[in-house]
Amino acid sequence: MALYNFDPTIIREYDIRGIIGETLSTDDATAIGRAFGTIIRRAGGDKVAVGYDGRTSSPGLADALTQGLRASGVTVYGVGRGPTPMLYFAAYTLPVDGGIMITGSHNPGNHNGFKLVQNKQAFFGEQIKEIDRVAKSGNFEEGDGDYIEHPIFDAYIGRLLEEVQFQHSNLKVVWDAGNGAAGEAMTALTSQLPGQHELLFAEIDGTFPNHHPDPTVPENLVDLQRGISANNADLGIAFDGDGDRIGLVDSEGEILWGDQIMLFLAKGVLKDLPGATIIADVKASQVLFDEIEKAGGKPVMWKTGHSHIKSKMIELKAPFAGEMSAHLFFADRYYGYDDALYAAVRVLNILETEGLSLAEFRKSLPKAVNTPEMRFECDDTRKFAVVDEVAARLAEDNADVVSVDGVRVNTADGWWLLRASNTQAVLVARCEASTEEGLVRLQAQLAEQLSKSDVVLPN
Repeated sequence: MALYNFDPTIIREYDIRGIIGETLSTDDATAIGRAFGTIIRRAGGDKVAVGYDGRTSSPGLADALTQGLRASGVTVYGVGRGPTPMLYFAAYTLPVDGGIMITGSHNPGNHNGFKLVQNKQAFFGEQIKEIDRVAKSGNFEEGDGDYIEHPIFDAYIGRLLEEVQFQHSNLKVVWDAGNGAAGEAMTALTSQLPGQHELLFAEIDGTFPNHHPDPTVPENLVDLQRGISANNADLGIAFDGDGDRIGLVDSEGEILWGDQIMLFLAKGVLKDLPGATIIADVKASQVLFDEIEKAGGKPVMWKTGHSHIKSKMIELKAPFAGEMSAHLFFADRYYGYDDALYAAVRVLNILETEGLSLAEFRKSLPKAVNTPEMRFECDDTRKFAVVDEVAARLAEDNADVVSVDGVRVNTADGWWLLRASNTQAVLVARCEASTEEGLVRLQAQLAEQLSKSDVVLPN
């Protein structure tokens, strides 16, 4: 295969992602297979697991990717259609040297992409750029790799069921897969769980005919809230398009956000592992870090991004970590990757064994007022410089700043955050205070700093 040039927009920090027919094609998939296969071969490996989600473009991309991998001398284990965590499970339990999941995650139906694993660890950053460099060089390994069809769905569901710690349940649970890739696994799992389970949109349909599969957006949880009310249910559980992020709604129809879900699960981990290190990303509420400390844990604030979090977990040997986006990572009794179906089982375990409701837990939390995640358009060539400029001004003012990922500024009112997105041409911000008046002051400080760096603020 000759040298190959990708559309530069598809090479991202954490994955490879594009728009079908515009920036991403089956030819790209073949080249990604050739390049990743070459990297695997040169590292001494020769086997890769491949899975795909329910988008209409995914089977074709899987075939093209497989051709590229095999042409580099790599044996492909085809594990079939399912959620991203099922591919991760394959990469951790099969005799393979890496894995690739074809998925557009929670993006629109005409988007798709590739999430990669090498030697049971996230493949990101400079590693993904190496795929681009190898493809551009055209210097691929050559070979005739085998193809082994190796469905892993039943083994994956069996592993999830191993975690269930209750044999009887009075819980009524509504589940919503949003027609995403977790639908069939959700159906298989709940058919063997104690309790009463009402399923919404379990059929995998890459056109997402009911609502978009992103549980961090409130409008996507309206059907789940209605289902909870109609069934007088105890809680609702939702998944994103590829099943690695979870959403929770309590019996009163209130949404628990990513950091609240993290805290609920972290307290469960700390009961079994007192003093454990718990990692959360820089966007999470201060309530999370304070409450983990009160529960006897060691909270660590770290960079946003599932690959960054996974790497930090390995470094610190942390049993649990999470992100505001509701990527949740269990190394406690599991493999350390983000699996929303597994997280759902852990949630149900705590509800059963502790006799606590999600609504009671939510109401017990210290009150804080905060903004949603705010995004300000900023060119890719400028966004990191803006954060550096803000950091320099804050240093001159001797501000209390945490700088693990952008700037998180602590004040008497609370905190505000500004960071550059790793995946989009935007600056990401968030503010949290103990009072509404304090929140207004924090937002004014953030706006002042953005204006000084000539960032256009929305009206």
